[in-house]
Amino acid sequence: MTRLSIETFRPVFPRSALISTVLRIALGLIYTLAGVNGFFLYAGLEPFLSKSPAAIELLGTGYLLVLEKSAELAGGLLLLSGRFIPLALLALFPITLNIAAFHLFVDPALLLPVLAMFLAHGYMLWAARRHYASLLCP
Repeated sequence: MTRLSIETFRPVFPRSALISTVLRIALGLIYTLAGVNGFFLYAGLEPFLSKSPAAIELLGTGYLLVLEKSAELAGGLLLLSGRFIPLALLALFPITLNIAAFHLFVDPALLLPVLAMFLAHGYMLWAARRHYASLLCP
């Protein structure tokens, strides 16, 4: 069993280490800010980032907003800290997929930035694919 830490997260190509680091920090910032912004919304305060009215309605059930924003905040902080990167990427991918689907079908105004985020997340998962090999073996 391999230990998951920043030392074990090596990109496929050594020259792509800078790309992986920049994408990791960018995704970490996106998810950390989105998580904190969601807690402002949950507390009844005005969020500091604009939210789609359809997203607010979708997350207005109560528990879903807290669950999603907690996962975003935890995953974003893990990416920023450089600890358990493969785990954070794997845990955040369903959220990224839902964000992409939401903007594709419901609110296409931010589709290009979301597509960039989706591609960055996909690249990071591909770069860390050796960590997931044991999950895919029978």
